[in-house]
Amino acid sequence: MNPLTLKQIADWSGGALIQGTPASVVSSVSTDSRSVGAEDLFIALKGERFDAHEFIEQVGEQGAAAILASSLPAATESFSGGIIHLRDTLKGLQNLARGYRNSLSGIRVVGLTGSNGKTSTKDFLGGVLSSAFTVSKTKGNLNNHIGVPLTVLSSDNSHQYGVWEMGMNHPGEIEVLAEIARPDIAVVTNIGTAHIENMGTREAIAEEKSQLPLAVSADGYCVMPRDDDFFEFVAERVLGEMISVGFECGDVRAASLRVDDSGRVHFDLVSEFADATPISLPVRGRHMVSNALLAAAVGLKEGLTPAQIAGGLSSVTLTGGRLEEKKVGGFSILDDSYNANPDSMEAALLTLQEAALKGRRVAVLGYMGELGHIEEEAHLALGEKAAALGVDLLITVGEKASRINTRAQSIGVNLNFPTHAEAAGYLKGELTSEDLVLVKGSRGATMEKVIEGLQ
Repeated sequence: MNPLTLKQIADWSGGALIQGTPASVVSSVSTDSRSVGAEDLFIALKGERFDAHEFIEQVGEQGAAAILASSLPAATESFSGGIIHLRDTLKGLQNLARGYRNSLSGIRVVGLTGSNGKTSTKDFLGGVLSSAFTVSKTKGNLNNHIGVPLTVLSSDNSHQYGVWEMGMNHPGEIEVLAEIARPDIAVVTNIGTAHIENMGTREAIAEEKSQLPLAVSADGYCVMPRDDDFFEFVAERVLGEMISVGFECGDVRAASLRVDDSGRVHFDLVSEFADATPISLPVRGRHMVSNALLAAAVGLKEGLTPAQIAGGLSSVTLTGGRLEEKKVGGFSILDDSYNANPDSMEAALLTLQEAALKGRRVAVLGYMGELGHIEEEAHLALGEKAAALGVDLLITVGEKASRINTRAQSIGVNLNFPTHAEAAGYLKGELTSEDLVLVKGSRGATMEKVIEGLQ
């Protein structure tokens, strides 16, 4: 972050500086009391289950330069740093990020949203753009109403590009995030069924996601897969250029797709912008090609050479929990445990199917959340899909996930366990070193606990 004075923070956040020198400077912002250090601004957020104002004394002992707070508990009496007071610290954080974004000079922002593949696409975009530019990139999955402002505030004038991911699970959220981030470029990975419980229909999801392209001026552009059901829906809402990617069609395409024995994907990058270029991805999964194409399209549009793009894509390391390959207890694991919905489940099962193996294809699945009226059928259909895609051993965890087993009766070993520990215990005695194990479920299913149990 570029250094900010307490006066700037108070002005931009909409708060009142009630203690401290206006010219005093802070060098970073944090909402996590455990990570606050000297010259930091601590923003005391308040949620349904927590109140960070309880940690003001702690952050003072850690040397925080200032706090932004909505209440003034007794602990603030001993706090010697700056105090900025306002009614709502979340709005204060967002307002501060908005003002700070307006102060950044020379940064070009790529805003990224979609139902699936956001974080992997963010990683690909970061890899491509970093081959020639300095890049500010969303860390982990900090893509919500708190994470996006913090990402903006972590950037500085040395960054030439921002690759900022934006997620949502309720109406109206993308518009707020886009208004803070002020993107020059929009990337929409797809329109699926994630969060349909809160949104109601895919049309409503598409309307929400399209708020990001709507925030891009006529001088900018949007990149999206051409074969997405809602491509035209989004294109009608784009003020600038619409760039498409795809396999059989699109401005930027993948040709001669092939998967090697290790599961890695290779293709030729074809476009009207440059000659065909061979690309090798360091990850499994054909669905990753679409994510890579989105990044390649931005790279080409921003003036990178195909060679730079190929180098950036080949060196990417994806954020953990996204088809992450690992050895655990002597077993080969595809850790895709971070989250799940029907589309991403199918993509992961297709990746498992494509693997060249001596052993078995094992799927260890948890429930899929926030599906609302399609929840029952989505889980039943997932069982059918697992059977159709050649899963040899299906293990599900928890009552909600047991519906997956119902339509997977043709799978030889098809079991549900009440707990992660029981599932891991069974797998320890059943798996061999030649098997490949996919572990996946929604965030609430905490399927990483099965992996931990295999240690």
